[in-house]
Amino acid sequence: MPRALLSVHDKTGLLELGKGLDALGWDLVASGGTAQHLTAAGLHVTPIEQVTHHPELLGGRVKTLHPAIHSGILARDTDEDMQALRQHGYAPISLVVCNLYPFQNTVARQGVTLDEAVEQIDIGGVTLLRAAAKNFARVTVLCDPADYTMVLAKLRSAGALDAETRRALAVKAFQHTRDYDTAIHAYLCNELPAGNGQETEGLPETLSLGVCRIEELRYGENPHQQGALYATRRDTGPLGGVLLGGKTLSYNNLLDLDAAWRAVEQFENPTVVIVKHLTPCGIAAGSSLAEAFPLALASDPVSAFGGVIAVNRTVDEAFVASLGDLFVEAIAAPDYTPTAQQMLAEKRKNCRLLCLKPEVAPLPYEIRTVRGGILVQSLDRGDPSATEWRSVGKRPPTAQELEALRFAWKACQFVKSNAIVLAVRNATVGVGGGLPSRVDAAKIAVEKAGARSKGAVMASDAFFPFPDALEVGIAAGVTAVVSPGGSIRDEQVIAAADAAGIAMIFTGVRHFRH
Repeated sequence: MPRALLSVHDKTGLLELGKGLDALGWDLVASGGTAQHLTAAGLHVTPIEQVTHHPELLGGRVKTLHPAIHSGILARDTDEDMQALRQHGYAPISLVVCNLYPFQNTVARQGVTLDEAVEQIDIGGVTLLRAAAKNFARVTVLCDPADYTMVLAKLRSAGALDAETRRALAVKAFQHTRDYDTAIHAYLCNELPAGNGQETEGLPETLSLGVCRIEELRYGENPHQQGALYATRRDTGPLGGVLLGGKTLSYNNLLDLDAAWRAVEQFENPTVVIVKHLTPCGIAAGSSLAEAFPLALASDPVSAFGGVIAVNRTVDEAFVASLGDLFVEAIAAPDYTPTAQQMLAEKRKNCRLLCLKPEVAPLPYEIRTVRGGILVQSLDRGDPSATEWRSVGKRPPTAQELEALRFAWKACQFVKSNAIVLAVRNATVGVGGGLPSRVDAAKIAVEKAGARSKGAVMASDAFFPFPDALEVGIAAGVTAVVSPGGSIRDEQVIAAADAAGIAMIFTGVRHFRH
């Protein structure tokens, strides 16, 4: 009779599969708890130690790692291999049913210790799956209970599985072990103290993320595209937070909320960031969110319609009231007062309310796909600690201008390039970005600012290749400008600033954002 080896942690569907195989005349060999589960249901099971003639060792750590098991799995359908099995008293194994210790679920729990995680690293199960998958020409491997019914149906109708199905199941098993090992690698890398072999600088030679799908989205950027959200923890919510209300988050909502949250995290005072299509259209700070919001909205009230908002303080009733009748797709905040949440639920029932905690760390890399590969870069966390601002014009900025320049410079880092930001002490007044021309970006920023350009400051995420974009700001009335500098025509740009009597700062740091 054909022999099946069963060794599973997840016993979903196990009894039905065992009963089906038993009815078809299969010899069931099982290990530990799997054998007990099947035996308790009245099935005749051969314990694995009866096949290996060796007891389980080390509290069950070693039970299937034996020639009697792996010779039976790896034997090819040749006279030589079958003779070798008979010579040693072993029997071929034609079906391996195995799933692994729940490593991913274990490390997803809050407070799990390293010892607890290590105990959930499956050794024998992975070896069984790989051996059976390697020998798919003869052996069927089952790692997913969802496939049990299909396999039983094929065995009942044809007596055996076809080669195409065995190969497909082998591919699934290798995918399962790949994802399992990737999760282990990613966890141990994160747990490894700095200075003990872990790379502390630069990007890894091999990138292991260990991510899993936590949510299927209605679609991607457009309805004809599929979309899903993946994370390093199965028990986490979108962006590491909790969706408290409103509709399900879309692919585009998640992108915009991530951009807004990255920006608002960089400000210390109560700050509001309004984002539309991955670019801030208004950023403002104040003594409260309710004070900051109208300033952020005034930066570009037209673009703000249908955007998302991120704030770095608890959303309260005053902030909700300040929103007026503006249509907002989603709000991200570290918390919401119960009354504010109720107000939003009653009057903005479709507005997504995402609670994000600042202590939830982002992935250490930014990753984008390109044709034939992926691009990886470290996160832009703002100016490096050693950055020194240099006043390069004839007139240094005043204290008030310097405060506005620092605000504009920080805001500019989150605008799509070419990025031009006009700002006052605590708010943007005009934003232009995401354009192939820096001059056009400057014109848009000035147009958005209108009369508020006069007396504002200007920030540019990259150097001015020519004075032309700066001259757009000068004509509108800006009094100071900050940029990285570094153009071969810097002297011409500085001369234009000096001629207009405006202050100019070079930071030496570029914050280009494609």
